[in-house]
Amino acid sequence: MTQASEIRALSHGDILDDEQLLARYTVADRSLPWLRANFVSSIDGAATHEGTSGGLGTEADGRVFALLRQLADVIVVGAGTVRQEGYRNLGLNEDAEKWRTAHGLAAQPPFALVSASLRLEARDLANYATRPFVITTESAPAQARAALADVAEVIVAGDTEVDTAEMKHVLTERGYPQIHGEGGPTLFATMIAQGVVDELCLTISPRLEGGSARRIVDAADATPQAMALAHALSAPDGTLLLRYLRLER
Repeated sequence: MTQASEIRALSHGDILDDEQLLARYTVADRSLPWLRANFVSSIDGAATHEGTSGGLGTEADGRVFALLRQLADVIVVGAGTVRQEGYRNLGLNEDAEKWRTAHGLAAQPPFALVSASLRLEARDLANYATRPFVITTESAPAQARAALADVAEVIVAGDTEVDTAEMKHVLTERGYPQIHGEGGPTLFATMIAQGVVDELCLTISPRLEGGSARRIVDAADATPQAMALAHALSAPDGTLLLRYLRLER
């Protein structure tokens, strides 16, 4: 671990190891449906640098990001983010696999790719570490659904738009209640509007972006939801790692 990836609790300043970090992010009852969203933002609210969220990442952010995946039953991500960020075969490392199996979890959490239009390449999905899910709609093209069914489990949730409440329910019913959402901003907006977000883990990257970059949520209408700060962590480079929990359930 480099100094840049050292993470401290703002409340007492002690350096936290991975087990302490995992304890801070673990949901007490893993059997309950829980949707955690995870984003990074610049100080001035930009969600991307040169077109990708990865451009805002720091070593501390990458460390927590990997631990949040380690805790997840399933990783949910919008198809647009898959295309933009270049998601390919994103398996956990051997140490994370050992930790998961020691804690009664599958070695690898599957990905669930959300797409109403099904603009996904079957050949890309075939390379994931474990068979992914594809969350789509009743009105999605039948030919595309059939092609993707060869490499993924296709789940219909909604008629013309993906119903994220139904998605959350279906994934929980299949044994994946701990859901880790990785965006993008449009899918996150839908999740907020449909009232399914239980937690937001937000990294504040120590930089100003300026320009016209998107925010972490992309919505025309406001759908306010009260959140409470669960913890605040920091790294030597000025990275802040914030965890917010939903106040009203």
